[in-house]
Amino acid sequence: MKKKIEQLEQLREEALLAGGKEKIHQQHQKGKLTARERIELLVDEGTFSEVDMFVKHRTTEFGLDKQKIIGDGVVTGFAKISGRDIAIFSQDFTVFGGSLSETNAKKICKVMDMALKLGIPIVGLNDSGGARIQEGVSSLGGYADIFLRNTLASGVVPQISAILGPCAGGAVYSPAITDFIFMVKNTSHMFVTGPNVVKTVTHEEVSFEDLGGAETHATKSGVAHFIYDSEIELLQNIRKLIDYLPLNWKETPPEKEFDFNQNLIVEKLDEIIPDNPNKPYDMKLIINELLDESEFLEVHENYAQNIIIGFGRVAGQTVGVIANQPAVLAGVLDINASIKGARFVRFCDAFNIPLLVLEDVPGFLPGTEQEWNGIIRHGAKLLFAFSEATVPKVTVIIRKAYGGAYDVMNSKHIRGDFNFAWPTAEIAVMGPKGAVEIIFKKEISNSKNKEEKLNEVLNDYIEKFTNPYIAAERGFIDEVIIPRETRLKIINAFQLLKTKVDTNPKKKHSNIPL
Repeated sequence: MKKKIEQLEQLREEALLAGGKEKIHQQHQKGKLTARERIELLVDEGTFSEVDMFVKHRTTEFGLDKQKIIGDGVVTGFAKISGRDIAIFSQDFTVFGGSLSETNAKKICKVMDMALKLGIPIVGLNDSGGARIQEGVSSLGGYADIFLRNTLASGVVPQISAILGPCAGGAVYSPAITDFIFMVKNTSHMFVTGPNVVKTVTHEEVSFEDLGGAETHATKSGVAHFIYDSEIELLQNIRKLIDYLPLNWKETPPEKEFDFNQNLIVEKLDEIIPDNPNKPYDMKLIINELLDESEFLEVHENYAQNIIIGFGRVAGQTVGVIANQPAVLAGVLDINASIKGARFVRFCDAFNIPLLVLEDVPGFLPGTEQEWNGIIRHGAKLLFAFSEATVPKVTVIIRKAYGGAYDVMNSKHIRGDFNFAWPTAEIAVMGPKGAVEIIFKKEISNSKNKEEKLNEVLNDYIEKFTNPYIAAERGFIDEVIIPRETRLKIINAFQLLKTKVDTNPKKKHSNIPL
């Protein structure tokens, strides 16, 4: 027995060394952690249970029969984050550059299959040179096996991807299917084709960082949901995100204790909105006052900043926040904002996370660029997402709610559960000036003093129509509230909605306008 145990311990030590001390040193020299170091930092101490430690590839071509390394370039298993189970795989760049082989893919698929059976989140730490070229179609088949599982797991368990090195070619599509992508500045890269291929095909000169770096994907493409300065910071924030989420679609997110006897009136909210309805303000100031401990984990912070999305808690309960941002493009909805908001709403609905909508939107962005690029189709995504969502949905109209954007932003008409409005709310088909120029076009043009007549009808229109009371008369607004009461009102609403049950018609699946 002693010899058998010694043999096992020796194999374990060999597996822990992976590609060897020199390769590990090279990894550290690049400012990167090893696959196992990343797992240790991410999960609760001592909870990682590894599977398939001793797997080796089976390829004999191109001299690979003499290069068989235990583990074959990926570490897989199960662990806990904040005491809750997850499945995890971590690609090991020290072994064949983390390249995907047939057996490497099978290791990943095994933990994904088990995650679906157990109903636990899947976390993938990606650091790979791509498909193992020596294996040809076997490695490509391995990617497809993973893509299929990503797709089948979508909406069943949360899937989180961290890009901690290169992720190129077909490899990018696994993270793309998952719910959230994390990247590190300067060391993470994602692209379908690299700079050399781009130069050959299009003659464009572009660096790795400009083509597919963290900043590019966080600001231009919207591929990355979170970016950080270091791997350690990234791993800490994956833990934060998971704390907001349920383990699977059948569960609700974990709740924190909350003292309902505390003062829930927030006087500061009475002072945030400028007197001038055309003057911008920062919606995040309102978000911070409404959430517990002012804690807000913003998603896609640097992309389509005219809409804000993210997670927080209301009375200890996780909520997804969707808010227009008047400080950027006046909070208008455009293509990118619509897509950003729609996917977030659908994620929250898939995982039983209530929605808090803070509205100040002057409409959809006009212009040929938006129309030609499909604002109709993309704007419909946000409308579709809110309409099909059956989770608790609470809307507060802060100021503007104009035109179709009023309908889209979780109005009562598309099953908003509680719809509140501040006294500053302006609910109308369009802005007052544009409205009177259409309605009173003849009177204004026939007037001797056109400017005076315009101001006269404009002031009259504003007094009569740019307020929340007509909508309240018709029941489209449940209550007009004083801003300071907002936190109390939304807490009461979400508490009441805990027993909400709503359904959609039976179908195979919907056909969202993609």
